[in-house]
Amino acid sequence: MSFEKVKKNFGFGCMRLPMKSGKVDYAEFSRMADAFLQAGFNYFDTAHGYLGGQSETAIRDCVVKRHPRESFTLTDKLTEPYFDREEDIRPFIEKQLSLCGVEYFDFYLMHAQNAGNFEKFKRCRAYETAFALKEEGKLRHVGISFHDKAAVLDRILTEYPAIEVVQIQFNYVDYDNPGIESRKCYDVCRKHNKPVIVMEPVKGGTLVGLPPEADAILRGLGGGSNASYALRFAAGFEGVFMTLSGMSNEAQMADNLATMGRFVPLSEEEHAAILRVRAILTGQEFIPCTACRYCVDGCPKKISIPDLFSCLNQKRRYRDWNSDVYYENFTATSGKASDCIACGRCEKVCPQHLEIRKLLKQVAKQFE
Repeated sequence: MSFEKVKKNFGFGCMRLPMKSGKVDYAEFSRMADAFLQAGFNYFDTAHGYLGGQSETAIRDCVVKRHPRESFTLTDKLTEPYFDREEDIRPFIEKQLSLCGVEYFDFYLMHAQNAGNFEKFKRCRAYETAFALKEEGKLRHVGISFHDKAAVLDRILTEYPAIEVVQIQFNYVDYDNPGIESRKCYDVCRKHNKPVIVMEPVKGGTLVGLPPEADAILRGLGGGSNASYALRFAAGFEGVFMTLSGMSNEAQMADNLATMGRFVPLSEEEHAAILRVRAILTGQEFIPCTACRYCVDGCPKKISIPDLFSCLNQKRRYRDWNSDVYYENFTATSGKASDCIACGRCEKVCPQHLEIRKLLKQVAKQFE
């Protein structure tokens, strides 16, 4: 399948844009978008809930208003909380088009599909509505983003063969993770001949700030950054159409452009090093949170869950007092781990399928 407008295999994920005082830093985002386009890349990815609703409008103001529409590719998504019936879906997509300032989306994905919400999407005829909007020219391509086991993905692609592309979490740590099943999901995409979009290739930055012994392995290769090896691992698989990176500053952008602008797959030596790093990471008791922050939006106690998990990870890694200070900072204006009422809302939306309620008890035991 060919998507002619897409120039290269690296995309700008707009869930982790540069921020200043709680708002998207338009000046820095504009410079990053300009550099991205000037380097020959053109794929931007967003969703309505990203950055508390700021991502779509930031793309409108920093990309759409400043560059010709034919110069960039834009992906948006239909997320479960924003509709309750079939009649809600078309107006919502039209609202997204307006917020982004465009007349059409190049790609539109049924967002975060899993065994639970897929039934709602079916009941509300979300797929059928998207396919109809494609016929009208408001959506150019329809696909899914996916967070569940491979068997569920196989079922969705079997029931909806018109799906054109699949976005999956895929990185060298989650490759054989039984909770994520990256490799198995990739294999299902290949079985159904669907191009793959990779999300979380650097696992929310986790594969950048590696433990010292793992970091030393990659430094010993004498090549690029830790992020570069993670990107090259994901992008090197056959059938991977796009690899996304959620970049938060110009330094990350420059590093990623250098890597993907002259992309080469991992060598045998580099792949062997990655396997050694994976073994170290999977052998440690770190919480594999990617800081997507889906859990935070619906938390009735306003607990900044990813930040508290980060504190515990840092405490376990370095055994220093800094983590205690940061914990106090994070909980000064939001809920403590012990404030959790175990409602379970967070676990229902966690792409990593973390047992958040149990993990918060561990955080509280450490810091409170």
